[in-house]
Amino acid sequence: MSEDRNTGRGEAVPDAPPPLGIDELLERVRAGYDRIGPPEAAAAAEAGALLVDIRYAALRDRDGLIPGALVVERNELEWRLDPRGSHRAAEAVGHDLRVVVVCNEGYASSLAVASLRQLGLHRATDLIGGFQAWRAAGLPVTLPT
Repeated sequence: MSEDRNTGRGEAVPDAPPPLGIDELLERVRAGYDRIGPPEAAAAAEAGALLVDIRYAALRDRDGLIPGALVVERNELEWRLDPRGSHRAAEAVGHDLRVVVVCNEGYASSLAVASLRQLGLHRATDLIGGFQAWRAAGLPVTLPT
């Protein structure tokens, strides 16, 4: 028996839909919320939103940081932002928190937002174009030393 594409255990699943490609997944995820551009992200931060930089260390070291952004590696994001979690960041004060997730180019951040929304952070969104768009817009960046 061939391995089933959905269970991975060789079990037949009749009429199972084909798996999504990453582009389709991103399209579906992004249809569920409004993404914001760099000027809107800066305004949101000024109004109290939490900018969360999920880029890995090498990119932060190379390109710099958004001043005031909380740095949380992607693999720790859900644990750090779950308001009910035992490993939450001090900034994770409740499910109504406005969170703007920033990755390098705006792809991984969309998937991260989907996960945060599943945790009840219904105001989570991400930055279109990521850190690179922020920097290209001339918004503040703390450069590495």
